Parts: sequence; structure tokens; C-alpha cells
Amino acid sequence: MPVMIGVDPHKASHTAAVLDEQGQLPDRRRVPTTLEGYQALRQWARRWFERQWAVEGAHGVGRPVAQWLVADGEQVLDVPAKLAARVRVLSTGHGRKTDLHDAVSAAIAARSADWLRPVGVEDQTTVLHLLTKRREDLVGMRTQTINRLQRLLVDLVPAGASRNLVANRAAELLEQVMPTGTAAVTRHQLAQELVADVRDLDRRIATVDKRIKAAVAQSKTSLVELFGVGPVLAAKLLGEVGDVRRFPTKHHFAVHTGTAPLEASSGPVVRHRLSRAGDRKRNHALYMMAIVQIRHPTAGQVYYRRKLAEGKAPKEALRCLKRRLSDAVYRCLVADQAERPLAMATTN
Repeated sequence: MPVMIGVDPHKASHTAAVLDEQGQLPDRRRVPTTLEGYQALRQWARRWFERQWAVEGAHGVGRPVAQWLVADGEQVLDVPAKLAARVRVLSTGHGRKTDLHDAVSAAIAARSADWLRPVGVEDQTTVLHLLTKRREDLVGMRTQTINRLQRLLVDLVPAGASRNLVANRAAELLEQVMPTGTAAVTRHQLAQELVADVRDLDRRIATVDKRIKAAVAQSKTSLVELFGVGPVLAAKLLGEVGDVRRFPTKHHFAVHTGTAPLEASSGPVVRHRLSRAGDRKRNHALYMMAIVQIRHPTAGQVYYRRKLAEGKAPKEALRCLKRRLSDAVYRCLVADQAERPLAMATTN
């Protein structure tokens, strides 16, 4: 059995701890997050010929060191931070949180959790994740700018502007205003600057949308065949989920998306309650899909109405539809994963 090297990554340093076959801790090492530090870490680990690496948060703060290791041919497992935290709390030492304890917890978690997937080289899903994060940042900046513009228009235009304000409408309103007084003139100038900022952000968002559309087309995902899933939503799902093989079944995937209800039965009473767990971004993506399908003549609309006819409340029927869509998304992701090796083999 190879030794397990747990790594607790940080911005300034990485702490590594070796867990041998007997569960003992023969050695540990802290290195700076520099190229020299990484080379020292690799040189230190060479004394164990058979080894695996367990990096906590290999898709977060631990991504650089995990990708370096994978590029060098090392076997790396991604240990979720929550899993390592559970191991630390249940271990001896009263759950003390130090870099060494975190590294050991990551190694123990990787040794005991056989469902953890190895880290691979970054692919198209990473590109989609980066693009969708960029789009979210730009949309957030646009929302903030629109809110500031709305506040200025309240003082310049009677009753202010209506909801869903756009740059052209704001510019039209400002053309109708004849400010009097120093304060009003300043507000008018600032509002014009904000209109220019909104237009600039609109152009940047449109540019990112084109890049997302091209990247989704290049991925050849079947998600876009689902009603209510456009390029942006498909990119968000692909980028956030990553390797779907880390979810053994659709039920595991539903737990991850927060669409699997929690059983709250007691004695002969069998009931379930809403789950607040899971990834809220993916849950929101399924919510948007459900809303679109409900508003159009689709199979989702028929399913939703059937649940209403069975006596379920609108929110309960919506949750049922979200779970159904979660299963559909999982099937598409699994099918895409099965097609990917064939596409790579054809390309090669």
C-alpha cells in the first residue's frame, strides 16, 4: 500500500504530512508556495517510492500545487474541506485546527474514502468555469452601477426611473433634465458617467457571452438539448460540476444540487422536508430551468401541473420538477463523459 501524503495548502505555504501503512506519521514538511518550495517538496517525497497525494481543496486554494503534481505524473486525490474537517473533529486532540492537523486529516480522509476521484489535468470544463465566473463578476458590477444610477435619477427625475433600467433609457431621461444648482449639476454629470459605465459593461458582458457560446459549442455537450438550457446555463453547470464521475448515481448528484429531500419520518409517520444543503448555484440553475419549462408547453409543464393536481402546493411541485431536471442533467453529463474518451481517441 502506498503512503498517503496529505497537503494543507495556503496562500503563503503548504504543509505536508506522510501517513504510512500503519497509520503512523513518519515525517512532515512545510514549504513556501514558490517554485523552489515545490521542488523541495518533490525532492522530500521521493524517499517513498509508492506514494499518493491528498490535497485539501484541489479545485480551490490547492489547485496550483495539485496541478503541478499531476503534470509531474503524481497521483493526486481531491479531499473536500468539509470531509477533512469531519475527520479532524472526530480524531484525537479535540479537533485542534493547525496546518499539521489539517494535512493529517486530509491524508486520513483520502485513505478511508474510496470514492474520492483523482485530480486530472485541467480541461474544457475549467475554461467554462473561468468564463462563467468572469461573467458573474461583470454582471455583479453592472447591477451595482445600475443601482447607483437609480439613486441619482430619483433626485433628478420625478418618481425616478422604472425597474429593469437600461443605459439607453437612462440616457433619454437625462436628456430631458435641466439641472439647476451645483448639486443637481454634479448629480447629472455623475449619472452620465454611470450610463457610460453601464454601456461599457454591457459590451464586456456581450464579449464574454460570445466566448462562452464558442466554448460550449466546442465541448459538444448534450445539455443544450434540454429545454431552458442555453450556452450560459450549460457553461455554469459544466464548469461547476466538473468531473461527473465523482457522483456514483443520480441520487448522489441530487444531494449535491440540493434537490434531494431529507427524510424526517418518526414512527409510522413517513414524511420528508426541504433540504437546504447542496450547492446553491447549481440549485439556482435548476430553478431557472424549471421556471422556463413551466412557462412553456413542455414535458416539465405537464409534470408540474400533474403534481398540482395531486394536491401539492406550487412550491412543492416546483421542487419535484427540480429533482426531475437534476436527474436529466445528470444523464446528459454522464453521456457526455462517455462520449469524451471516444472523441479523444478519434482525434488521436
